[in-house]
Amino acid sequence: MKSVIQRTRAFLTPSTSSTNLSKSSSAQPSPPSTPASSLPSSPYIFPPVSSDSTDDPNCLHDCSTCTIHYPSKWSINESDALYGHIRGWATHLLVATGRTDWVRDIADEKGSVMRAVGKHGTDLENGRCMVSACNMPVPDYDCHGRRDGEIIGNRLKNEQGQTEVLVLPKWEIVEDVRPSGVAEFMEGYVARQASSMSPISVDPSSKPTKDGEEHDRTAQNPSPQPPSIPSLSPTAAGSLSFPSQVQQYRTTNFKTRPCPHAYLILLGSQKPRDARCGQSAPLLRREFERHLRPLGLYRDIHDERPGGVGIYFISHVGGHKYSANVMVYRRSGSELEEKDDNSMTAGEEMDEETSLARNRTDRAVIEKNAASTGEAMQCIWLARVRPEDCEAIIKYTVLQGKVVKPERQLRGGFDRTKGLTSW
Repeated sequence: MKSVIQRTRAFLTPSTSSTNLSKSSSAQPSPPSTPASSLPSSPYIFPPVSSDSTDDPNCLHDCSTCTIHYPSKWSINESDALYGHIRGWATHLLVATGRTDWVRDIADEKGSVMRAVGKHGTDLENGRCMVSACNMPVPDYDCHGRRDGEIIGNRLKNEQGQTEVLVLPKWEIVEDVRPSGVAEFMEGYVARQASSMSPISVDPSSKPTKDGEEHDRTAQNPSPQPPSIPSLSPTAAGSLSFPSQVQQYRTTNFKTRPCPHAYLILLGSQKPRDARCGQSAPLLRREFERHLRPLGLYRDIHDERPGGVGIYFISHVGGHKYSANVMVYRRSGSELEEKDDNSMTAGEEMDEETSLARNRTDRAVIEKNAASTGEAMQCIWLARVRPEDCEAIIKYTVLQGKVVKPERQLRGGFDRTKGLTSW
């Protein structure tokens, strides 16, 4: 019993990092060949975990209880440098399809929002938009008794391909997105939202009311203007393209709601692009789930409880020769920011009653922070992930924003709290 308590407590205990994150993303040095834990400062925009007193001495060890393994002939590229070699993005769309696999190019999915977005183009006013098909469930648009083709609010319902889209870093689900309305959606909504390169904004309409209920943000109100995007150097901007002319759409009629999860883990699962993705995604999900359940943080795709970790399968994002690719999105206000006033020093023992009380306090703080509405503050893109890596990824990357094996696994990402990107 005590070992279970200690293990749960270890997962929920954050630690500060002495890593220097003040370096500009426009002058990132090449990753070192020596372990990150031996460096006096980090060349990465995310702090690496270390084996010294600030982190668990076992933090660099792979999971010893893992029973899930890749096929014996699993082979990936281990020689290429990963960090910073990605195409940057400003916004990321997860299009709900209810499926875990898709045609080789999702822009070829007939009658889909992905195809309509491909035809419209992804270079928007606030930067490049990355589009991923996702296994999020598609709403049943007939569940409210609507007749096929019924006109409601000057809109034709039950259109083929009608679905929902999770917009990141906004951390918001846009309902009733139709292929025929993609131009309005992209230019009037997505292009007007915060990007991976803009400061974390606070939307007054998303703050809880005094009664604890959220304001209804529906179609009648114009979409808020996005925060100003800081000027980018050529290196920091990467391959992003910014249109010179402002688009025509300034308002939208889309109803939105916040994504309920505190964290997101996105797993590449598109088998037609790489068979290894089809093999790795289900195995990694099982292992992530095994470590999340004891913490009360696991959420399946139908679980709308606030907080927790949502795990989704997504389509090709690039670099499948480095399978498995894992993208971790962390929402602002979700991390454990408060500590017990009576916290003990390192190495001090607690009795079982004190440990249980501390665990309840930590869990309450996590759920309290997770329930707050916020935008994605970080995206940490990992590759070459194996099942034995999952325990440390949950403990450090998901819950604390650290990277265990940056020299081997970190591809890049963004940190809006520091104003840094890795491309």
